[in-house]
Amino acid sequence: MGISVATDRCIGAAMCAMTAPEVFTQDEDGVGQLLPGGAEQARDPLVEEAARACPVQAITLHDE
Repeated sequence: MGISVATDRCIGAAMCAMTAPEVFTQDEDGVGQLLPGGAEQARDPLVEEAARACPVQAITLHDE
């Protein structure tokens, strides 16, 4: 399973970084980013929760 972050859609709500801080962070502009190695944790329930919590659905979980 993979993770995509639509950085053009992100509004910087930080729900991803607060929900799954081992997987997501925010850049200097507040835009959500996937941390290096974060995709390896795609099956973590917190990652699924972060995707659901995103107010603009900028996080997509997909089969690789």
